[in-house]
Amino acid sequence: MVELKVKIGDLEFKNPVMTASGTFGYGEEFEDFIDVGKLGGFVVKGTTGEPREGNPYPRMAETASGMLNTVGLQNKGVEYFTEKIYPGIRQYDTNIIVNVSGSTYKEYAEVAEKINELDDIPAIELNISCPNVNKGGMVFGTDPSIAAEVTSLIRKVYKKTLIVKLSPNVTDITEIAKAVEGAGADAVSLINTLLGMAIDAETGKPVLSTVTGGLSGPAIKPVALRMVWQTSKAVKIPVIGIGGIMNTTDAVEFFLAGATAIQAGTANFIDPQISIRIIKGLEEFMIRHKVFSIHDIIGNLKI
Repeated sequence: MVELKVKIGDLEFKNPVMTASGTFGYGEEFEDFIDVGKLGGFVVKGTTGEPREGNPYPRMAETASGMLNTVGLQNKGVEYFTEKIYPGIRQYDTNIIVNVSGSTYKEYAEVAEKINELDDIPAIELNISCPNVNKGGMVFGTDPSIAAEVTSLIRKVYKKTLIVKLSPNVTDITEIAKAVEGAGADAVSLINTLLGMAIDAETGKPVLSTVTGGLSGPAIKPVALRMVWQTSKAVKIPVIGIGGIMNTTDAVEFFLAGATAIQAGTANFIDPQISIRIIKGLEEFMIRHKVFSIHDIIGNLKI
């Protein structure tokens, strides 16, 4: 009845709904709740060159309309992913995207090269925007020249679809987006979490071990929506919208703002079936509004 297919670079998605890195594990964790193959794609948790323990506990805090996290890219490294995780998930009938992170240019490149060798991983999401690590992460994503430099380096070693994940913790996100577009990115995804903090009034101490952490959930949706709208007008490559998407209506708003696809993140912790509900909801929305292609919604904000 309706057409939900979209393309990012040369990569086709059966629908524009994905799940965000760090909120969906490796897909296997959600098999009891959904048919992973019905997703347009999913982004696995951040993968680095060497294993990382992440930040000390406590590293999660609930807020009035979202959550703070300072997990710090905890993972077992790219070798573990390629040898232990990849063989078990490569059969999923959807686009598997690896979120690539690092502390140095060399680490980013080494991880990207190893993922490039995996036949059933058609894309990476280059994470230059994580606010919860002392080295790398957001450091690479807040300066246009540095963002372009790391993107250009990865473009030389990674031959498939390259998505760059952008930080909202900047003065003008469109400058970063244009910089990575010029350096060879096939798409940008935004936003990553906003830098925030929580304090325990009784003890007078920070709630998180690292004092500050990344804020996600409904609280950040208006900021994310604004940045997606600005970025979609500033670049020619596709924009993937992330930030506080909790239901179909939220997703439609991001499409109207110019997003070609969206990622559900924090919502997965509340409802592990939310991504499938959004896909079904999109179909119902389009039929109700007599819109038969998702492309008739994308960027169709009436001003």
